[in-house]
Amino acid sequence: MLEYIKGTIERIGPNDFAIETGGVGFHIEAGTRVTDKLKLHETRTVYTHMNVREDDISLFGFLSRDDVQVFRMLIGVSGIGPKVALSILSELSTDDLRMAVLSEDAKAIAKANGVGAKMAQRVIMELKDKFKLDDVLGTSDDEDEGGLGNASGDVVSDTALALTSLGYSNMEALKAIKKVKGSETMTPEQLLKESLKHLI
Repeated sequence: MLEYIKGTIERIGPNDFAIETGGVGFHIEAGTRVTDKLKLHETRTVYTHMNVREDDISLFGFLSRDDVQVFRMLIGVSGIGPKVALSILSELSTDDLRMAVLSEDAKAIAKANGVGAKMAQRVIMELKDKFKLDDVLGTSDDEDEGGLGNASGDVVSDTALALTSLGYSNMEALKAIKKVKGSETMTPEQLLKESLKHLI
């Protein structure tokens, strides 16, 4: 019903905030990754998901459409409600969650409050086919990360395999590979060498 709200931030709590637009103040529930980036009295566009129950209507707020989409994927997982989904997205960014799911790193997901090992495995099982490696290893907005939009999938796979054989988790391997700049011209050996620089 509400795709986004553009207004002034009037109050910031640890897990919620208030945004005013057109003389109306909206109470928005959000994770710490959102509230930590807000400032009082600034004008922001907040993307929303409205959760309607018999006894409650709640608005959940995010700073990008991608975050909303991933949140909706999470609440589509059996046994996961909005609060738990928000807890997961407070612990992990959307890209980190994609990496955790694709690398089957249940421990990373289980770090979120209210998420046990079984629930983390369920998230992986139900979302693995919905996430793509290209979404994680594509061009990054972060200046410190190179992005692997042009790197060969085989080169990435071989490098990730080599890193995991050295004792790194799949998620650590993917994150290190993503930070390498100029990867499109590298062999697996070169990419491994450069990736290790981001792990030491």
